[in-house]
Amino acid sequence: MKTLHEDTPGRPRKGLYSATLALAVVAALTLTACGKDGARDEHAAESGKPAEAKADGHADEKPGEHAEGEQELTLSSEEAARAGIKVEEVKPQALGETLTVTATIRPDADRLAQVAARIEGRITAVPAKLGDKVRAGQTLALLDSVAVGEAHAAWVEAQAELGIAEADFKRAESLNAEEIIPRKDFLRAKADRDKAAAALRAAADRLRLLGGSPNASGSAVSAFAVTAPFAGTVIAKKATLGELASPSEPLFSVADLSRVWIQADLPESALAKVRDGANAKVTVPAYPNEVFSGRVGHIGASLDKDSRTVAARIEVANADGRLKPEMFATASIEVAGDKREAISLPDAAIVLMDGKPTVFVYAQGAYEAREIEPGERIAGRTVLKSGLLAGDQVVTSGTYALKARKLKSQLGHGH
Repeated sequence: MKTLHEDTPGRPRKGLYSATLALAVVAALTLTACGKDGARDEHAAESGKPAEAKADGHADEKPGEHAEGEQELTLSSEEAARAGIKVEEVKPQALGETLTVTATIRPDADRLAQVAARIEGRITAVPAKLGDKVRAGQTLALLDSVAVGEAHAAWVEAQAELGIAEADFKRAESLNAEEIIPRKDFLRAKADRDKAAAALRAAADRLRLLGGSPNASGSAVSAFAVTAPFAGTVIAKKATLGELASPSEPLFSVADLSRVWIQADLPESALAKVRDGANAKVTVPAYPNEVFSGRVGHIGASLDKDSRTVAARIEVANADGRLKPEMFATASIEVAGDKREAISLPDAAIVLMDGKPTVFVYAQGAYEAREIEPGERIAGRTVLKSGLLAGDQVVTSGTYALKARKLKSQLGHGH
């Protein structure tokens, strides 16, 4: 007799069926999970990024690695303006061999005047001050002179004599017309009138040469002015109120500084290479980032036996008056020879990053630090051996502001 636990032919056991069903479910779930992981791995392979990511959404980074774009700096137009950033497109330029010499700035000797009193006189007023810009004919100082007073008195006397002679001549002319007086008396009166007129002209000329004025009156008749011979700047002043001035002692030096001379000493070995009219670049410590252009205007005719150099004069325009007499300068003079094409940058465009000469290149809205190999320096510019190509946009001003931002960003990433 069969019990309820006995197997029935043709019917599977209940426990075996349950186990088989469980195994099938587990297998299906495993295949589904594997399919999802495989899809994720395939997508990661296509995108070139790791399959696993951190909770903050960034891929795992190895030590020392940074996110993309960290090597570039971006600034808004307002930030760039505040930092004083200027960009220059580099272009190959024809550069020749140059001679660099030290020099001193001098006034243009053709536009330099030592102003002294025409005659001896006491200084009564000094309206001009050292450094003043003056016009041609402007009064620099007022003096009082006995000689001017005497000249004015002589002019007044001559004027009176001419008046008398003129009246005598008119009376003689009238009498002569009526044949009342002899003709010789008429001719004598005419000669006296002409002589008085000549004496007046001579007195007026002397008064003018001494600096006096015929229209002066009172105490001013003995006064005369020392005036500027042309428009320029008072670069020296020795006039002191109350002192006695003489023609042998200049009271002022007036110079037209719209053009200055750069006085340089050329070594004897360079004389065969430097020519009149050669281009020159001048820099001064006061304006380290600026270059002033000029030309060689004169080369001396004699050699200094002690220094074995020849004086050369470079003429430079100075309309804004920034170049001052006696400033020290450095002049780079082009010498005869073949020219070469080279890329150069202002010295201010180059900074040191990690001890290496570096410039900042502006491209696609960002500033990239790029290492360069500098060459010779010529008048405030550095010739580059490598590192840049023609057409690159290079920062020439504000580079230190970019360097500071660069270092700050590196410190922020653990450098």
